[in-house]
Amino acid sequence: MWGRRAYGYFADMDDILLKYANMDVPRYTSYPTAAQFVDFPDTSLWEGWLGSLDKQASLSAYVHIPFCEKLCWYCGCHTSVPNGYDRATSYVDTLLKEIDQTAPLIATEHGNVSHFHFGGGTPTFLNGKDIGRIVDKIEEKMGLRDGAEVAIEIDPRTFSRKQGEELAQMGFNRASFGVQDFNLEVQKKINRVQPYEQVEKCVNELRDVGIPSVNFDLIYGLPAQTVESVIETAHQTAALNPSRVAVFGYAHVPWFKKHMKLIKEEDLPGTQERYEQALAISKALQEEGYIAVGLDHFVRPDDNMAHALKEGTLRRNFQGYTTDAADAMIGFGVSSISEFPQGFAQGGRDTLSWRNAVEAGRSPVGRGLEISKEDKMRAHIIERLMCDFEVDPVAIAKQHGFDQSTLMAAFDRLKALQTDGMVEMKGFIVSVPQDRKIFVRNIAQAFDAHYVQAPAKHSRAV
Repeated sequence: MWGRRAYGYFADMDDILLKYANMDVPRYTSYPTAAQFVDFPDTSLWEGWLGSLDKQASLSAYVHIPFCEKLCWYCGCHTSVPNGYDRATSYVDTLLKEIDQTAPLIATEHGNVSHFHFGGGTPTFLNGKDIGRIVDKIEEKMGLRDGAEVAIEIDPRTFSRKQGEELAQMGFNRASFGVQDFNLEVQKKINRVQPYEQVEKCVNELRDVGIPSVNFDLIYGLPAQTVESVIETAHQTAALNPSRVAVFGYAHVPWFKKHMKLIKEEDLPGTQERYEQALAISKALQEEGYIAVGLDHFVRPDDNMAHALKEGTLRRNFQGYTTDAADAMIGFGVSSISEFPQGFAQGGRDTLSWRNAVEAGRSPVGRGLEISKEDKMRAHIIERLMCDFEVDPVAIAKQHGFDQSTLMAAFDRLKALQTDGMVEMKGFIVSVPQDRKIFVRNIAQAFDAHYVQAPAKHSRAV
């Protein structure tokens, strides 16, 4: 096939690889995963977590903006297209109240926010005034550290230089674009037409106004994509020199996201084609000088994520691979998730319940999970495996006060993976072969004590 001839390695999937590729496995941006979250009877648990933070603890703040000007058919995010801007203004008003109510409960001293991220949806759906209101409120109530990373997700189709200048003045120093694919036919089939020239203009203007770090998101497995087309997109991406590129497989879940029914299943590539596309993008980006980081990130050698990889300090959280080593992440807005040493807490998953709680002076947190000592141990193992592709699970277990008997079921599962050529074992050290790194989620699942195989609960491995 074209991809194999071009890249000189065997890309055909046998029955074993097909079995693993088609498995539904978590992305392990947390452990336990959000699938294990339960309803909280009240908010006293998570409020206690806020109050128990050390005064010097570092914090990460996340703000969710659930609006877009146009709905992309592939999108799995919590977002909607409002009829007018009034809904956005009202949302920001409530968001500011949530920050006002939550901040006094945080025991950490003012000025310890090391990472601040706007996600969505499309955060730049908001005008400069409303984005500024949120930035000012976080600064007032929590405070940013000197040199903090302040990041925002941007839609190039609606971006303007004036908007870039406003963001730079507010202190933003990293921006992320959902590029997905530069091929026009693919863009038409996912309802996101944004020519290369439009993205190029946006990137150049951001750099001109003083926002130096730019991230791109790409997706494989979209309708009309081919190995050739994703390689072309990878080279076009590299020509714009983003600091980081994240590459994800499209998850087609029309039973969960109704708008995905607008994508015809017959237009979607099969498992073999998805596999070749993923390998081809990876190869093309590395040929362009990018360093492969973890399962799905590629970074320029001068990016701090490359340094974290080299130093063994790479982390993984709900935003994926990150250099964020904050002691706690606090989320604001509908469906946002907070992470503490003791567990996870999620705000209301629909805007109405979230808004009603905040307007009534109550915390909007309704779900989450208190984690056990064993959960922490397994989370540590899974994170190192996802970041480093090698881990000594017994050594980590001992660090957390457990002996190897706690991991016997995991080692039994690893034996089957070893027989299938998915992992290598030297004593207790588990490592992922170079040509099997795309399956690292399958291997991480061996350490997941909560995992229950259930079709359509998680995304496919490839």
